[in-house]
Amino acid sequence: MDSLFDIETSKNAPLAERMRANSLEEFVGQKHIVYKDSLLERAIKTNMLGSCIFYGPPGTGKTTLANIISKTTNSDYVKLNAVSSGVADAKKVIDEARKKFELYGKRTYLLLDECHRWNKAQSDCVLGAIEEGCIIFIGSTTENPFVNMTRAIVSRCRIFEFKPLSEQDIIFALKRAISDEKNGYGKLKLKVSDEALKHYAWASGGDLRTAYNALELAVKTTTQNKDGEIVIDKTVAEQSIQKKSMSIDENIFYDMLSAFCKSLRGSDAEAGLYWATRLLEAGCDPLLITRRMMAHASEDIGMADSNALLMAVTAHTAVQNLGLPEGKLAISHAIIYLCEAPKSNSVCVAMNRAYEDVLKFKDDAVPNHLKNHPTLDKQKPYKYPHDFGGYVKQQYMPDSLKDRVYYEPSQNGREKGMQRKKVK
Repeated sequence: MDSLFDIETSKNAPLAERMRANSLEEFVGQKHIVYKDSLLERAIKTNMLGSCIFYGPPGTGKTTLANIISKTTNSDYVKLNAVSSGVADAKKVIDEARKKFELYGKRTYLLLDECHRWNKAQSDCVLGAIEEGCIIFIGSTTENPFVNMTRAIVSRCRIFEFKPLSEQDIIFALKRAISDEKNGYGKLKLKVSDEALKHYAWASGGDLRTAYNALELAVKTTTQNKDGEIVIDKTVAEQSIQKKSMSIDENIFYDMLSAFCKSLRGSDAEAGLYWATRLLEAGCDPLLITRRMMAHASEDIGMADSNALLMAVTAHTAVQNLGLPEGKLAISHAIIYLCEAPKSNSVCVAMNRAYEDVLKFKDDAVPNHLKNHPTLDKQKPYKYPHDFGGYVKQQYMPDSLKDRVYYEPSQNGREKGMQRKKVK
């Protein structure tokens, strides 16, 4: 039974915490991994889920799902935050878990937020406990675990990638909070317009916590009208989430984005600058523009000028670090460079050709001389390129594709006159 202190703390907790799902049925989003009879759902309900890592953007349900797992499986669980915990904390949890496992056969879930922040010494502490089975490790992180975590931990965990929530998911969750009498605002005379809900869903960028926080701020700071109602319209929503709503409808937005992309492909710097500025003034996220430039740099410029991708990535990073309005300079710089660069779609063509063959010939065997442990074949051994001055012609593709050519240089920019070693 909850204490009076726990009850009061719960009442005063942020809306995002109060509305946190307590069961799989209440969980919102991540339908690619959490759905009826999915592998993850079956593993949770049968208490067969091993150690795993949830990674993805903030506010997408990683910690929430970890909490649901610990409650659904009826096991002991301990929560730690990698930012504030050390080796001593991990050892204490492991020692207690071992005792419970030896005495009662009961495993302990270790829920670790920001798990990428643990160093090798901290990670190594739990390896033995994971292998023994007394600890089930569930980490949550916003960073790619394959890059930012020790390999030993990652190799012992299933990895589940979380994606930003859809606008429909955000709106569904907000409506539930508005009508929930226990944890939300169901006991208030609260009216939130459809336009406000749509703006929260769009402006939050798939982060449900951000949407909850914005709604909570709006409710707490909006004065009741003469009928005792709290009315949240689009103007209030813009103020509470500190992001201007798009001043154009969805169709016009995508038409303008299409015009921007085609202007880059068409080498028209003036048009590229114009449409980018129109999009920014309409309230478009500047990172959406730089993401499109990064894709365009490889799709339509590619090997004709590989510096184009560096320029686009640099602009993206500059906008992340500077924001607006300073970031507009980096965006404009990259737009002009991309438009003036020579064009080639050879990278895109090569990628698509390789993909088609992978679908058709996905079971082809690796040539013997390329295997990790090849069988002895004196007639066709692996040739180490550096023994031949850096290049030697030999077969790297499966037998059925040994003569296939994917990449064909164009006659533009750096590709002009390029002689490929493979097709000499």
